[in-house]
Amino acid sequence: MKKIIFFIFLSIPTFAQFIEGKVSDKIKQPLPGVLVYWFNNPNSAVFTDESGLFRINKFSESNSLVIKYLGYLSDTISVKDLAILNVTLKEDSQQLESLVIQGNSTLIDKLSPIHTEIITSKTLAKAACCNLSESFETNASVSVSYADAVTGSKQIQLLGLSGTYVQTNIENIPNIRGLASTFGFNYVPGTWIQSIDVGKGVGSVVNGYENMIGALNVELKKPEASERMLLNMYFNNFGRSEANLNLSKKLNKKWAVGLLSHGSFLKSKIDNNGDGFLDLPKYDQVNLLNRWKYTSDRFVAQFGLKYMKENRLGGQTDFDSRETTPKSYGFTNNTQRVEFFSKTAILFPDKPYRGLGLILNASTHNSDSYFGFKPYLASQNTLYGNLIYQDIFGSTNHSYKTGLSFLNDNFDEGYGAISLKRNEIVPGAFFEYSFNHLDRTNLLVGLRNDLHNLYGNQFSPRIHFKQEFGQSQTLRLSAGRGFRVANPLAEYFGNLVSSRAVRILEPLDPEVTWTFGSSYMVNIKKFSVSGEFYYTHFENQMIADMEHAEYLYFYNSEGKSNAKSALLELNYGPVKNWEVKLAYRYVQIQQTMGKPYGEKVLLDKMFLPKERVLLNIGYAFPYDKWKIDGTLQWNGKRRIADMVASADHKSYFSMPSTFAPSFVNFNGQVSRNFPRFEYYLGGENITGFRQKDPIYKPEHPFSTHFDAGMAWGPVVGATVYMGFRYKLL
Repeated sequence: MKKIIFFIFLSIPTFAQFIEGKVSDKIKQPLPGVLVYWFNNPNSAVFTDESGLFRINKFSESNSLVIKYLGYLSDTISVKDLAILNVTLKEDSQQLESLVIQGNSTLIDKLSPIHTEIITSKTLAKAACCNLSESFETNASVSVSYADAVTGSKQIQLLGLSGTYVQTNIENIPNIRGLASTFGFNYVPGTWIQSIDVGKGVGSVVNGYENMIGALNVELKKPEASERMLLNMYFNNFGRSEANLNLSKKLNKKWAVGLLSHGSFLKSKIDNNGDGFLDLPKYDQVNLLNRWKYTSDRFVAQFGLKYMKENRLGGQTDFDSRETTPKSYGFTNNTQRVEFFSKTAILFPDKPYRGLGLILNASTHNSDSYFGFKPYLASQNTLYGNLIYQDIFGSTNHSYKTGLSFLNDNFDEGYGAISLKRNEIVPGAFFEYSFNHLDRTNLLVGLRNDLHNLYGNQFSPRIHFKQEFGQSQTLRLSAGRGFRVANPLAEYFGNLVSSRAVRILEPLDPEVTWTFGSSYMVNIKKFSVSGEFYYTHFENQMIADMEHAEYLYFYNSEGKSNAKSALLELNYGPVKNWEVKLAYRYVQIQQTMGKPYGEKVLLDKMFLPKERVLLNIGYAFPYDKWKIDGTLQWNGKRRIADMVASADHKSYFSMPSTFAPSFVNFNGQVSRNFPRFEYYLGGENITGFRQKDPIYKPEHPFSTHFDAGMAWGPVVGATVYMGFRYKLL
């Protein structure tokens, strides 16, 4: 058990006065959602996670733990010390009618001083979740939108800022970054995902320097804790089809192997608004992951290989290829990505607070695209390493992590006459101290220093604090620095589907932020109310200036640039199989613009709604035989470019702009569970709202003012989908 806790992965846990354990059935399959609490203290209840693991604070007035799970005989065990427990539950052959005890589908990590929201597989099952970009439909913190009306690329927003400022990790390895920021969220199939951690505010120094406003960590399914087989099939009314097959096998006590596979394609020509352009690009994708894992008493290792290939084609409906239809406007993209990863850990069974781990990752990403007749050819080769050591100072109340990291990014991008080449070599070192008093008071202080071969020394201090008041209130505070090197063409890929001339006015410096945040949560019986506020100050920001219809300017900011984000969220349940979430978010992002005319004007960022309201309601019938879920979202007004007036305007002080209207969309799903099968039927954007004219001047795609990068709402109408999942445990 110590090995499992240590390896999930290299969070390398901090030990205090709590009990840890794992609950399994008689064939050693982990049981998620098991209720665990101290006898005579039901308020101490916790639930096991997807791997059957739990952690509960030590209770001085009792040494008896109660374990309950529907369909299994309850158990009460005596705990005499802080040893890690292994609990096996026996099935209840009577299958008596009883109260169904469920855990929330979205959880807040109570132990972490970093405000971290955990999206479980239960949440992911509320929607089709064909890939990572579609996994946040019921989440109030993360929103997803199309970046343009042709390529099908999607971008996420957290704390009001785009996903490029969010460090997206796959199992604690920085992954969706650089060239992968364009379509990378489409490259992680939903059926591969075990859980998603959404960390808000500047994050831990352990995983790197690019975490500026938050971090997503996606845990994929592991071969030792997954179904032997999972088959998923998905179809929708536009002709999109997907198939997923996950296989895992325990070869012996030490070795396990898993294969995750995904295939997806759309070949239909869809032009519902009649503008002569495909509303969705035609595409095909193949995605594979093979992982091996070895576990012994003192050593744990896993390694694997990923392969992804995708082809996209969009543009005018009669476009087939540049060779056969040269007079039509077409978009094409061919991407191939290969990635190798390994994780190794040395264990100290007699000192479980100590550990040494090494993460290695190498990837190559090649992408060839054409926008009309203009090519964008890009490649990125990356090598990443992270060596982490953990130990304690005196007692487990004082622990630390320290280590060395290395990052090498080699970029080669060409767009028309623009050539962007750079080779980044970044060795780094970090130290992080953690103080933990009874899991109620937590302090996390991190220092990180990276020596960038192009931009010199970069120092990133970070601090996080958590304090619990009573049994129901939690305060968190955070502050810290982050930096990143921007990739303008990859990050604004959708804006290249236009006649805009791209102008990089000066060498682009790294973006540097200071982010400050606070959150407060109150739990009252079955209610939880949370509020948060985050402020991000940019020392430097890359400005993508689309204020003029004929140009896309890139330059360094001069003057104020900042982001403010506030969120108020109410959760109710689960009570009698009901769960309800209601959230309101307000954001304001301002940038100093005007360098093309030598001006400095503070403007609101375009295409960003200042207000958003989310309501999610879920109901599960007894034993989860039927599940119904619905999500209503209201998106407020946002500033957009005035394509007619801005072409002739000469001053940012009176730059014309207009506002897109607010709109409502609704998503829903009904699913039926059987012992091995699950069938689901659902819809997205059921209200049918659609941006009226997502492409400007579609009838003249080679003219001066053609622009498909002005999308601010849904491009297609209602989507209806259906599918099934088959599991063999």
